[in-house]
Amino acid sequence: MKFKIIITLVALSLLDVASAKDVVWYSGGQVTYSTQKNYGTVVAKALDMFSSDMKAVTGKPARKGPGKIEIYQLDMLTQKEFKALSVYKLPIEKIIDNPDAFWMGTRNDKVVIVGSNGRGTAYGILELSRKAGVSPWVDWGDVVPRRKSYLALDSKFETLQRPSVEYRGVFINDEDWSTRVWNKQKVDIHSKEGVIGPHYYHRLFELLLRLRANTLWPAMHEGTTAFFQVEGNKEVADSFDIILGSSHCEPILRNNVAEWDRSKNGAYNWVTNRKQVEQYWRERAQETARMGALYTLGMRGIHDGAMEGVGEGIDHVSALQSVIDEQRNILRQTVNRDLKKVPQVFIPYKEVLQAYELGLKVPDDVMLMWCDDNYGYLTRLPDTAEQCREGGGGVYYHLSYWGRPHDYLWLTTTQPGLVYSEMREAWDNNARRLWIANVHDPKVAAYDLSLFMDMAWNIQSVTASSLQQHLCNWLVQQFGEEAGKQLVKPMTEFFRLCGVRRPEFMGWNQVELDWSLYNNGWSPVQDTEFSADAFGNELERYLNDYEKMKREIDSVERMIRPELKDAFFAAVKYPVYCAAGMATKQLQAQEARRLARKEDFHKNDEALKAAVRSVKAYQEIQHLSDIYNKQMSHGKWDGLMDMAPRDLPVFQAPSLPDQVTEEEISKYVHEPIVTHIEQEGCVVRNACDYQQASDGARCLAIP
Repeated sequence: MKFKIIITLVALSLLDVASAKDVVWYSGGQVTYSTQKNYGTVVAKALDMFSSDMKAVTGKPARKGPGKIEIYQLDMLTQKEFKALSVYKLPIEKIIDNPDAFWMGTRNDKVVIVGSNGRGTAYGILELSRKAGVSPWVDWGDVVPRRKSYLALDSKFETLQRPSVEYRGVFINDEDWSTRVWNKQKVDIHSKEGVIGPHYYHRLFELLLRLRANTLWPAMHEGTTAFFQVEGNKEVADSFDIILGSSHCEPILRNNVAEWDRSKNGAYNWVTNRKQVEQYWRERAQETARMGALYTLGMRGIHDGAMEGVGEGIDHVSALQSVIDEQRNILRQTVNRDLKKVPQVFIPYKEVLQAYELGLKVPDDVMLMWCDDNYGYLTRLPDTAEQCREGGGGVYYHLSYWGRPHDYLWLTTTQPGLVYSEMREAWDNNARRLWIANVHDPKVAAYDLSLFMDMAWNIQSVTASSLQQHLCNWLVQQFGEEAGKQLVKPMTEFFRLCGVRRPEFMGWNQVELDWSLYNNGWSPVQDTEFSADAFGNELERYLNDYEKMKREIDSVERMIRPELKDAFFAAVKYPVYCAAGMATKQLQAQEARRLARKEDFHKNDEALKAAVRSVKAYQEIQHLSDIYNKQMSHGKWDGLMDMAPRDLPVFQAPSLPDQVTEEEISKYVHEPIVTHIEQEGCVVRNACDYQQASDGARCLAIP
């Protein structure tokens, strides 16, 4: 019997002073736990992580043995073990039929964790780590937990949690300048170039467990060896009970870029080479029949291109219809005769959406996965009829993107409010079975990804009115209460300023244009639409807002514990300073070009001042990126941060009327920025629309 459960998360502080109402599970010595005889491999992985967490918090790893913590996985209990558990009178009926659910609470002076399955049990174990002060970003974010001498839960504490979204995970995509480079240098160091292997995925799956995710679309770009071609990848996914899926251009878990051999198989063309294509899909279906998998249906080109050999309109619809029919026949023959027990997804992305809207028939038991516009805005949501589909719906959402009109593969700057509003709307429109976030690297996307996964886990955990509090809670979790609360204002401002213009877009140029007109198809950097004249000098005001934010970040940095300096640099200082640096580089270069031409550039003090600021901002981005890769965390992340993905023009040295000399840099480097805000010609809004004033604002008498 299915139960709908509204979960209330109980906030609980782990006190350093004992209370009569506390169930103490650590007060010196060593944290111990007991388990049933048999449990899933993912539970074993979570126990290893918990043991490591306790070593960080208490000084000693947790170990199995008689103690205050009891752990149960319901779907692997023996009758005898189930009977022993029943004395606690737990709400088993609310857990047992809900995959990935868990209950944690206190009974008879013990901490009891009960999961419906392996993943649910693992989430419960790692929830106890969270209660001990361990951030999900303990490894990927270098968030070192505080040492504690006492760990307890209130004697009345209990929480029952289950996922709002059934399949929740990430797509490691556009990995060329981050994930792949770092992995080769620091993780799978003995592998061939382009291999992302089990050591990387083991660490990624640990993060996914901590974020309560369960699904992966593996890295698949050109130059990356296909997931299933790397020995150990499938096995490590199995051990973490991770559900494998694939993107809109990778049907039946096939990575066409790496796996389709044209010299051997011919064209990847359903119309002219159907037999070979069919066999290609059948092989992967047979290989994955016994593991957790989501099968993408449909067909596109080899890599993010339209289907080969078919025209538009009805021809495309007819070809896709025959593809889907045959793919389902393959799954019926290889995985399960009852296709309702085989998770399938259809992703109407780009031209496939047109075919769907022209009448393509997608079976009712297949999930429909809707997409954003690559920049965080959903382009389509299910209508009333689609919301009632047996297969349900999902969302493919970009937190990074490679493509036209411009990439954002450097920093993750999508506004939390946008993530919240779009995913909440998706949920409200019954797109709530599969949520995948596209990230080029999860570390760089830490907060946005945490927000995305928290909503997928418990849609009620974030509301429009509590979104700011969610950011505050996350910052406190990483950096402590005092620093975390002080960071809310500048980090909110960071997302606002990046919402005005992403750092990657500050060149006002485009990519993937006509190669005959532009080098590599990239248009050059040009003047922005920020004006030094209109709207009260919006250009300088924008830069001043960044400078004010940097000062606030500097002030908070002094509060950060020494062991958290690297975590702070990666999650806060680097993105804030680099976003400010990119704005300064481009806008001050623009000012230099506006004020002087090459022939009089070196005689114009104002132009030289602007040019020097631009150059120094560019040099600061270089310096900070070097710290990120070479110095931060003793070089742990070397290769992960590329300040110039694809080497696009926007990332290059500033375009100035002429090069500045070292003497000019020395002369003007310390010149302050003087803001001249004009009142004439300003666009004015009602003051009630604003909650705070900028520095330097003054009251004006209103006649």
